[in-house]
Amino acid sequence: MKKTSTAYILFFVAIIGIAGLNRFYTGKIGTGVIYLLTFGLFGIGLLYDLFTIPSQVRTYNALNNASNQQRVVVNVVNNNSIN
Repeated sequence: MKKTSTAYILFFVAIIGIAGLNRFYTGKIGTGVIYLLTFGLFGIGLLYDLFTIPSQVRTYNALNNASNQQRVVVNVVNNNSIN
């Protein structure tokens, strides 16, 4: 499970100089690289992330939990013979 507080900490570290860390944290590698190379889309992306980090973390957690759930398959055998 990812935490919103950690994503915000990474966001504020990005403002100091390393943009895109919160994107890497939430599994968005492609935009993380773009943010890293363009300082968060020249600051516009950082402003956008300031307001959307909670939903980004919720989305990541929902997708990650859905893929990690165990599935149980139950086979039912009918022993009654049809005559």
